[in-house]
Amino acid sequence: MKELYDIAISIVNLPLTILFGLLILYWILTTLTGLDLDFFDADIDIDIDADADADLDTEFDARANLDIQDISNTEVKKEDVIRRRGKLNFFQIFLIYFNFVGLPFMFTFSFYVLFWWAITMTGTSITHSYDNDFGFIFFFGGIIPALFLTKIFTLPFKKFFTNFNNKGESALELLGRQGVLQSPLSGEKVSTLEVKIKSDPIKVMVKSKEGMKIPANTPVEIVNQVKNKQLYIIQPLN
Repeated sequence: MKELYDIAISIVNLPLTILFGLLILYWILTTLTGLDLDFFDADIDIDIDADADADLDTEFDARANLDIQDISNTEVKKEDVIRRRGKLNFFQIFLIYFNFVGLPFMFTFSFYVLFWWAITMTGTSITHSYDNDFGFIFFFGGIIPALFLTKIFTLPFKKFFTNFNNKGESALELLGRQGVLQSPLSGEKVSTLEVKIKSDPIKVMVKSKEGMKIPANTPVEIVNQVKNKQLYIIQPLN
């Protein structure tokens, strides 16, 4: 046990050990307190065309700002990425391919750090290189394998989280809820709206009623839901 501890706090493994420890602390705090600590919140720009009679057509563009947490409530399908309009940059492709989009970001990131840490720990332990420069080969060499292990391991969870989110949102009474639109809407453009249910904030996908133009920072109300979709219709408050 002492040898494992010495390896974990060695010069090579210490950074990942500290990061992994912080992630464990994060999950303990969020589990016990229910706080939503968005330490790793990031922006990804997408534009979604929605049709009431068809599935959501995900078109990646730089006109609507959605954060990772928003997109984790929407399943991004492989075919949607393949027929993108050439506006998806490398970083966005990276996030989608390795399941940082389609799952809660911190969920995927935690498994990535776990696998990276495990690879580095195992490699430096077997070669006894945890306290010398040779060990950094495992540290840097584990970055890519950990990504693929994360992708493989988290893939089965995508359907679970999609169904979980859908059931959770449909159980809430969202019609009539009000909020302030953070980004402008018009036509078939889709954005997110934060509303409160019993003082708890929840973000939902929304589009404007009849494609009307709604400026940013406009107080709006949810008036309807697109049939068979977790997509809601909003209009400005009178």
